Amino acid sequence: MKVVFLGTPEFAKTSLEAIHNSNHEVVGVVTVADKASGRGQKINQSPVKIFAVDHDIPVFQPEKLRNPEFLEKLRQLNADVFVVVAFRMMPKILFEIPSKGTFNLHASLLPDYRGAAPINYAVINGEAKTGATTFFINEKIDEGNILLQEEMDILPDENAGSLHDRLMNMGANLVVKTLNGLAESSIEEKPQPEVKQPKNAYKIFKENTKIDWAKNSKEVHQFILGMSPYPTAFTTLKIGSEEKGLKLFAGKFEIQPHDKPIGSLDISKNTFKIYTADGIYYPLELQLEGKKRMDIKDFLNGFRNFEEIQMA
Repeated sequence: MKVVFLGTPEFAKTSLEAIHNSNHEVVGVVTVADKASGRGQKINQSPVKIFAVDHDIPVFQPEKLRNPEFLEKLRQLNADVFVVVAFRMMPKILFEIPSKGTFNLHASLLPDYRGAAPINYAVINGEAKTGATTFFINEKIDEGNILLQEEMDILPDENAGSLHDRLMNMGANLVVKTLNGLAESSIEEKPQPEVKQPKNAYKIFKENTKIDWAKNSKEVHQFILGMSPYPTAFTTLKIGSEEKGLKLFAGKFEIQPHDKPIGSLDISKNTFKIYTADGIYYPLELQLEGKKRMDIKDFLNGFRNFEEIQMA
């Protein structure tokens, strides 16, 4: 089948590569516009664009998805299907173009974890399993009819980064399976199950990444794993009279009764403990504002006067 692919990040690029290596033909790619970033304002291209250019696939980077000229160019490609992975909301006039429809890959077992951050929230909530779903796009977010679905176990103490990479590869294979099924007319689309209170995966903002030490140790641990390595959970230290953000990437915990104030810390040359509602959390990988990411040993070796350090 002829495919137009719409996506932007590395997660999407892996699916694009899988389609390119299959029996299907990618006739066009739609991705985000190039952006300048950093001190030198270097122009950055999306991973999807880089792959497309390297493989001589036509690339479209419209500012507006309703642009008539852009829409006409896509129609002229005569694609059988559009495949969407980690892209933005699409208007009906766009997703209705191909004869076999437009389907999306979502990194959860829909209807649970609709939204922008399904991988993070599956880890934060301590789920034992997650998965990937392909579904036809409609005018509601992540609510179209399901095509295929596969489950994956979440490993003990797995963080969002590791799960992201495993789902990225599973998802790429699922996309190709979905294309094969549509080509053979062997897939029966099914409405998503009705769930009174589906688990949500809303977009994560900076204010959502602060650690609440009043929660129990397991919840704190899962929150940190679910935010690692990005967007990263943080707390704030007061070092002397200066407050500095502290990002936490990994750690361990123990449930243990204590009479310490919740959210307080014990810190010395060999120890860094933060007291939770029901125990103690031990940071193992962290990054102090203005410093590089490091393990706990190197972090503690960077201080001489531990008495001036406390939680802000």
